[in-house]
Amino acid sequence: MSSQPAHDHAPTSEHLHAHLDGDARHGHTIESRSHKALSFALVLTLVFALVEVVTGFVSNSLALISDAGHMVTDAAALGLALLAQLIARRPPSSRHSFGFVRAEALAAFVNCLAMLALVAWIVYEAVQRLSHPEPVQGGVVLVVAALGAAINIVVAWVLSRDTDSINTRAALVNVLGDLLGSVAAIAAGAIIYFTGWVRIDPILSIFVSLLILKSTVGILRESYHFLMEGVPHGIDYLQVGADLAEVEGVLSVHDLHVWDMSPGHPALIGHLEIADLAEWPAVLRRVKAMLLDKHGIDHVTLQPEALDGKSL
Repeated sequence: MSSQPAHDHAPTSEHLHAHLDGDARHGHTIESRSHKALSFALVLTLVFALVEVVTGFVSNSLALISDAGHMVTDAAALGLALLAQLIARRPPSSRHSFGFVRAEALAAFVNCLAMLALVAWIVYEAVQRLSHPEPVQGGVVLVVAALGAAINIVVAWVLSRDTDSINTRAALVNVLGDLLGSVAAIAAGAIIYFTGWVRIDPILSIFVSLLILKSTVGILRESYHFLMEGVPHGIDYLQVGADLAEVEGVLSVHDLHVWDMSPGHPALIGHLEIADLAEWPAVLRRVKAMLLDKHGIDHVTLQPEALDGKSL
């Protein structure tokens, strides 16, 4: 007589993470996102960032130095975004059962903090130069800034074709902000070259910094909300609870939580008090149908409880 070894029946990571009938239809990995756009944008941005760093200091232009620093930050942002997407593609494991999709939001959050630091530095330097103007080589600024604008337009176009990812959008915000910086640098270079008015350099730097700040704060708040497992935008938490309580067979709802498993894929867990545990399969079907139809939630985990405190 032969028998199967005991360990053959032990659950494995693949079994634990498999989605059976009735489970959510999405996985916890980001399988469809390509990192080709980020790779191309990273190489292009990094190469020209090195050019702007050198010419920015040679020309002594704050607008060009700011744009150079912004492009360096863009390169770092794109590098982090690329790394995050590669990490996020990894499947769930025995130690990380939800997978690595939050790596994207984490990288976006770090990118935004770096942008805030850059904005603070630009404004500080601009204020100093308004009080004590310094000579600027307008011609060099004009040519290099024009090339930088062209590079940023190409990179922004590439990234705009893949905006499903919060991290790609964060990188796109950086590039668009840098495009504004290049435009400001072009204007500064032209004005200085033709008129000699050097104060336009710090003035335009401050203006661009404020525009960058507005965009950065938006991505920062979004990534923070996701990392803190906030209720997904577009879902009314109180209405979800009220709709659950209205489902036939449900007496009350408690310990309810709604969050995003990954961007655009909401999940729900909670406890439902019902009159008869024998009716739970039918109640659960009605609950799942309602949540998907009214709120777009298909990843649902609910614990039934009877009036006497018993549960399945």
